[in-house]
Amino acid sequence: MHIDTMRRIDRWAGIPLTFLLTRLITLRDRVRRPATRAPRNVLCIELSEMGATILAEPAMRKLRDRLGCELHFVIFAKNRPSLDILASVPADHIFTLREHGLLPLLTDTLRFLRWTRRRHIDTVIDLELFSRCTALLAGASGAAIRVGFDNFHGEGLYRGGLLTHRVLYNPHLHIAKNFVSLVNALLPGENTLPAAKMEVNDEEIRLPLVASAPEERALVRQSIHARAPFYDPNRHRLVLINPNASELLPQRRWMPERYVELIRRIVAEHDDLLVLVTGAPAEREEAEAMCARTGSDRCVNFAGALTLQQLPALYTLARLMVTNDSGPGHFAAVTRMPTFVLFGPETPALYGPLGNTTPIFAGLACSPCVSAANHRKTPCVDNRCLQAITVDQVFALVRPLLTASPA
Repeated sequence: MHIDTMRRIDRWAGIPLTFLLTRLITLRDRVRRPATRAPRNVLCIELSEMGATILAEPAMRKLRDRLGCELHFVIFAKNRPSLDILASVPADHIFTLREHGLLPLLTDTLRFLRWTRRRHIDTVIDLELFSRCTALLAGASGAAIRVGFDNFHGEGLYRGGLLTHRVLYNPHLHIAKNFVSLVNALLPGENTLPAAKMEVNDEEIRLPLVASAPEERALVRQSIHARAPFYDPNRHRLVLINPNASELLPQRRWMPERYVELIRRIVAEHDDLLVLVTGAPAEREEAEAMCARTGSDRCVNFAGALTLQQLPALYTLARLMVTNDSGPGHFAAVTRMPTFVLFGPETPALYGPLGNTTPIFAGLACSPCVSAANHRKTPCVDNRCLQAITVDQVFALVRPLLTASPA
């Protein structure tokens, strides 16, 4: 289902449905005793962004380690593999929703309502920023405790009154810290208005590093060799280029011709560097065209070559990665690989990866132009915020790492 169609459904169906469900749940909660037990079976809802599952890891870790909760997760089916990178949620505790059509989505929603009751879900944490769809899922889940972001007196999206623990979304705080604030609302004495009036420090949002096994790295090397038979792991260093971004916000893409020029400079200056252009299986054709334009056999189409679970092994082998603001920037944060992320419509101050990352951000007056308040939809069709970032600028940042010996 196209993202704009989903936005229209969220608006035109979401507003009346959240209004009606609020009235029903208000009546139900008047006769049902309030929850007195500590949260046990907790469901996190984050549907639309693969990178957000990595950013939510510190919050889920706190649920598991500090509160002793059993974690469950609901996510769109196409984004399900992102949960395998850190494997914080058991596979049989994950529910997927198909979003390629209205009928499958409705069918899966009915299945979801049965699933939450079979799982005895007592607490739901809605990680989405003001989605009416996820508010409805939380409200209808049967959970007595429902935590999410609320705009209180601010202008913004109407989501009904389905939350029992209302946390103020802080647009000046990194989203990972906002996610931890949702968990803090469950701590004793923190269900005030707004909930979770406590600090979230930098240490709380550190990600665990994923260690890849030797056999995993060997499989990655085999995959590289299959596409570049001349590849010699004892000679060639790897540089990764990820030129794509999700359809949710295509304005996040740096221009392909600039990636081509960057690759040309990299391979021209270092004859021991092999550049892999990464991406999803559906992006193979675009990656192939980019490699062809570089005119170098040391630029290899690697789109769709690996599963998401194999990416940490690839990142362990690589010298660095240059990427648009998209999922791979966040996936790389669970390794030590230096990552250079180009930002435009969004700001790294709020959405930057949590790892060894250098954000590249022009800081135009119009940027960032998307936020929780506008459903991450921008009228911009001319992303000058990324056009302002030059090849010279990016090459100057990565060049020292290409010249220096690996640590």
